[in-house]
Amino acid sequence: MFSTHLKSIEEETNITFFKSRGPGGQRKNKKETAVRIYHPESGITVVSTRQRSQALNKKAALLELQKRLIELNKRKPKRIPTKLPVYVKEKILKEKKKIGEKKILRKKVSIEED
Repeated sequence: MFSTHLKSIEEETNITFFKSRGPGGQRKNKKETAVRIYHPESGITVVSTRQRSQALNKKAALLELQKRLIELNKRKPKRIPTKLPVYVKEKILKEKKKIGEKKILRKKVSIEED
């Protein structure tokens, strides 16, 4: 189980900043506003480049990481097996009987004189 509190997530992760790519003007080309967060325990990497501000990108990336960790922590409900209906069991037995009769025909024929 992974902790999902933002402060503990921030302490457990490796946060790096880099220059963003694409359209956005001179500020985007000169400043390191993009954020990459790597969570080593789960192996999840989140990148945020949407905002012009480093702080807003960091907050967005942390929230995305928190969302993914919550999803990882969810347990799948245990499957409850159901019984086969009677008509299905009868159908299966008829099929088996049919195959068995085919196999009987494959036996060697023995000719014995009395």
